[in-house]
Amino acid sequence: MKYLKVIAFTHKQIELKELGKLVICEENLTGKLQQVKADFGIAEIFYLATCNRVEFVMVTPQLIDKAFATKFIEALNIGLCAKYMGTFVDAASIYEGRDALNHLLRMSCSLESLIVGEKEILAQLRKAYECSREAGLTGDGLRMFMNCVVKTAKEVYTNTNISKNPISVVSLAYRKLKDLKLCINARILIIGAGETNQNISKYLQKHKFSNFAVFNRTLSKAQKLAVDLNGEAFTLDALATYNKGFDVIITCTSAVEPIITPEIYTTLLNGETNKKTIVDLAIPNDTAPEVLEQFPVNFIEVYSLNEVAKRNLQERYQELTYAEEIIEQNIAEFCLMLKQRKVELAMRQIPEKIKEIRNTAINSVFADDLEGMDAHSREILEKVINYMEKKYISVPMVMAKDILINNN
Repeated sequence: MKYLKVIAFTHKQIELKELGKLVICEENLTGKLQQVKADFGIAEIFYLATCNRVEFVMVTPQLIDKAFATKFIEALNIGLCAKYMGTFVDAASIYEGRDALNHLLRMSCSLESLIVGEKEILAQLRKAYECSREAGLTGDGLRMFMNCVVKTAKEVYTNTNISKNPISVVSLAYRKLKDLKLCINARILIIGAGETNQNISKYLQKHKFSNFAVFNRTLSKAQKLAVDLNGEAFTLDALATYNKGFDVIITCTSAVEPIITPEIYTTLLNGETNKKTIVDLAIPNDTAPEVLEQFPVNFIEVYSLNEVAKRNLQERYQELTYAEEIIEQNIAEFCLMLKQRKVELAMRQIPEKIKEIRNTAINSVFADDLEGMDAHSREILEKVINYMEKKYISVPMVMAKDILINNN
């Protein structure tokens, strides 16, 4: 437990618009994590980036403090200037041991989210872990912690009203979009085919919108979402030549530089001058500030949802108490399970040792005596020895676990 460490940059200490400076491009992510894992002697690691947080979860004996965080972020080489480095590191939250597990559990249950009660964070957390697991960046330690995280989150969402009538960033964005009273044949450009845009697309489809064009860096992902929406699919490069016009742009990518520049926006307008709508759920924003300055736009972004989030938190305050009780119970259970796991690992050699003793007894110590035994007697002796061998293996394991349980 003591080796579980988390470095967290969240909306609580850092402006949402600034958090994007910490986002790592997906194309470079695995390589960068492999590098810092080797350079800093980190046993296991995974990286999480959402619209309101960037976190590094690791298993390491290293002392994690502000000085370590500075060197760690520098080693990731994400182009952060010295001015922002100091600001971000000062605002970082660092957790270790039980506090780190408590943080992960609270996060998975959305207690740390911008919108308390939104379930997307659990899926995002699991996906981030799975990506690192598949890349060989994690091991048995984070596997056990993530099992606890998923179990706890499911209990909270099942046994409390914290997600009743959920108000997620996606649903809030859709509500604002709905208030604009768009016609169902509105031309909608979806930029990015990730989970956020998939979710908002479900709302649009449910309410009978039907005119879609999907753009994504990987064409196959754009095609998959376009098939679901009965729309067209394009690569991101196609934005520069798309000339069919639009009424709404919905964008959420992992790009670190704006995708919708004034030049791209002008092309997309295709000569139209009426006021358009942009729903930008990316951190950092996919929309260049110059677009908002030069063109009439209804602009909906994550940052603008902050006040709604505050009201949401107040309304669900009582549910936080119930959720925290479930979290504490799961931490206590996990601590016991972790001790049992340590016992199991410590006793893995017991079966081999007992087999060695058995073989020595049969083949050396009592070899002469056994030679004089008839086949039937030898068979009975083998049964007795096998029975006792199994009991000798299981008894210390059971006793050790009983001692742990009784002591707790």
